[in-house]
Amino acid sequence: MRYLDFVDPSYRPSEEDLICDFYLEPLDMSIEEAAGAVAAESSIGTWTELTTLRRYVERLRATVFYVKGNHIRVAYPLELFEPGNMPNLLSSVAGNIFGLGALRRLRLNDIHLPEALVRSFRGPRYGIEGVRRLLRVSERPLVGTIIKPKLGLRTEDHARVAYDAWVGGCDLVKDDENLSSQSFNRFEDRVVESLEMRDRAEEETGERKAYLPNVTAETREMLRRAEFVEEHGGRYVMVDILTCGFSALQTLRERDLGLIIHAHRAGHAAFTKDPRHGISMRVIAKLARVVGVDQLHVGTAVGKMSEGREEVTENAEALRGEMHGLKPVLPVASGGLHPRLVPALMEILGRDIVIQAGGGIHGHPDGTVSGARAMRQAVEAVMQGLSLEEYAEEHGELRRALERWGS
Repeated sequence: MRYLDFVDPSYRPSEEDLICDFYLEPLDMSIEEAAGAVAAESSIGTWTELTTLRRYVERLRATVFYVKGNHIRVAYPLELFEPGNMPNLLSSVAGNIFGLGALRRLRLNDIHLPEALVRSFRGPRYGIEGVRRLLRVSERPLVGTIIKPKLGLRTEDHARVAYDAWVGGCDLVKDDENLSSQSFNRFEDRVVESLEMRDRAEEETGERKAYLPNVTAETREMLRRAEFVEEHGGRYVMVDILTCGFSALQTLRERDLGLIIHAHRAGHAAFTKDPRHGISMRVIAKLARVVGVDQLHVGTAVGKMSEGREEVTENAEALRGEMHGLKPVLPVASGGLHPRLVPALMEILGRDIVIQAGGGIHGHPDGTVSGARAMRQAVEAVMQGLSLEEYAEEHGELRRALERWGS
């Protein structure tokens, strides 16, 4: 079969087709032929004519049904994919095609999964509603922090910083993505001491708090760590979903522990940052939701990360939009945030988010407790329809934060 045999503008996808939106730049061939190469390599074709091809196989071909400029859409028959197998799916639509010599650049911008394939995965256990119910926060954004410095603190100091953040007003305190079980801060000791501090903070504040330990490791060890968290009264685990891989993530979800899964996207920019090559964060968000995370980092549009407003809102919509009945996932905004950015962030992403600040809390001139109070006060101001400056007149922690981080 020739590459152009995989291009048919008259084709109308069925509800059972998986559809991918690609951006591509061909090398020494037409856009149509390059599009056909993508469809061929990701389904039943290859670079030359085959003697092994049977007529019954031809109905499984992927079909390019839309070509406009450098943008194409490809429909894949459902039978090409094994139900409940995310590595198989990705190896097909985001595998060898990125290495094709016929292409200068290729980016998978979006993916649309048929209902039968979505329902072959667990999906989120809790989702937005379940997270809110567990934490007893019904309306406002959740306020979270990351322990800083991200590495180096001894266990007792780590737990104390967590306590300060909780009593100051944070709902969530999490490990950073590269804290595991290093010699200065062993996993088991950190979980035990941090959860003790969580219980103390809950008793003193009357609020429900959560600690998000990073369980990322080899799959069997990751499961053991997650079970350790559950056995010691934890409510959450955090997972670096791209560095541990979708297989490990799926194994964790299918263990069906009573834990909220917080998904960190460490390493995503290796795939997502170039707008003309790689895989978009929107695709990663959809696939993580299908596998079953409950909350996921999406960027900020106003902090230190590179994504703009449009990309961040698309990422959030991938988590919260309708998807064959899957529970919506809670977007996490994290990266360079501080109280002054809260109004813009809430205007962009709404209330169903986690506002997560590291330096923007621990960098407060009066320390972590005041930093957490300032962040919570910024959220309260927006919820009450007041400007930060108005609210800061009677809230000293917020006033100091606004002075610290300028206009």
